[in-house]
Amino acid sequence: MTTPGKPLTGWRVLVPRGGRWGDSVAATLRGLGAVPVVAPMINFASTDNPEALDEALRDLEAGRFSWLVVTSATTVDVLASHGTKVPAGTRIAAVGETTAAALGLAGYEVDFIPQDDYSARGLVKEWPAGEHSGRVLLPQSDIAEPTLLAGLTRLGFDVTFISAYRTIGVPVADQVAADVASGRIGAVLVSSGSVARQLAAQLAPLPADTVVACIGPRTAFDARAAGLPVHIIAETRSADSLIEALVEYAEVEA
Repeated sequence: MTTPGKPLTGWRVLVPRGGRWGDSVAATLRGLGAVPVVAPMINFASTDNPEALDEALRDLEAGRFSWLVVTSATTVDVLASHGTKVPAGTRIAAVGETTAAALGLAGYEVDFIPQDDYSARGLVKEWPAGEHSGRVLLPQSDIAEPTLLAGLTRLGFDVTFISAYRTIGVPVADQVAADVASGRIGAVLVSSGSVARQLAAQLAPLPADTVVACIGPRTAFDARAAGLPVHIIAETRSADSLIEALVEYAEVEA
């Protein structure tokens, strides 16, 4: 039975990312009556090739790229930690509102964000008409899917991919694993393919009643490929949309 204004009362929800994202999601879940269990399953480490990254960022500051394409807040952290200055002649594209917000907070002005689909495919599909030439710098995780690189290349750009950071798995605490296995945790939020693969490696098979909520169609595809069931797919790649989808599911099930 839910409490008025608290549609997630009684739900324990695994939040498999920490940092600003995890803190924000946990706070929102608490406001909706849920008990968030924050257990980061991925973390980020420095690139294996810092010299190549430094060279690419120097080329960026020298104005040798028409566009800088940013797909995560972690990339923004890398740019900020290097003190990277983006020249006025270089435009910045962000994969979605969350990344754009991180760029804004770091002092970077965003020129393009897809409106309908916050994903690599959406960014390519909605790319501004007539803007299909020049050099693009694409700093991403070392395990990033080649979707964006291939899509921008098809549009006619000369794309330079650079590994800005490494994505590594983080073992969950034994108590968290036990709570998942016992069914005490009612829902798991899947925020990326990397998280899906860690969930499958560390916690599968999940109990039949555990609800798996994915942050968009691409993440749902990755979750299924990892062997996870998918019960909820958020309409857009945002934390708000993911939580809204869980709320809608809970209200139907209530």
